[in-house]
Amino acid sequence: MTTVISDEILASRQKLVLDHFHDEVRQEWDDVLATFPHPRYELIPTMTVHDGDTAVRGYYRDSRRAFPDQDHEIIALRHSGDAVIVEFWLLGTHLGPLGAIPPTGNRFRVRMTAYFIFGDDGDGAENLVCERIYFDSLTLLKQLIGGLNLRNPRNWPLAVRCLRGLLKEAGGTPHPALVNTPKADLS
Repeated sequence: MTTVISDEILASRQKLVLDHFHDEVRQEWDDVLATFPHPRYELIPTMTVHDGDTAVRGYYRDSRRAFPDQDHEIIALRHSGDAVIVEFWLLGTHLGPLGAIPPTGNRFRVRMTAYFIFGDDGDGAENLVCERIYFDSLTLLKQLIGGLNLRNPRNWPLAVRCLRGLLKEAGGTPHPALVNTPKADLS
């Protein structure tokens, strides 16, 4: 069954998503959080969920400590029945720790897709429920760590710390909400 969504709703969703992107680059966290009634980010490559104001602010703090100049270039924006889907390049410079991975000073540019999921709040009003992000973490890590000049022995200690940090980061338990998913009803 196909639901027809009004042009007004599509325009409203698109404005909210573009404002959300713009405010993230400006690091105006109160404005970004205002796009959600209850903030929630799902990072599929790391199988982590940041749910609620405190957790999402922690995610912002940690990601901008690692990449203070983080920016994006939008490639495409599409609408679906319950989402705005944005393909974009995420870019920045690794100037702070990324979890247990120490800063390398290397730049990155990684293609990503974000699903901005919308839902009804029960009173007929539509709200942003979640931002679900997909990207190739190996491409990101290759640019951050692979850019180290290993011919220079001075970089070896950093390379070892990066490898240890990478192994520590890879050992986390996936968030149950991202693993225990219902099968799609295609009937």
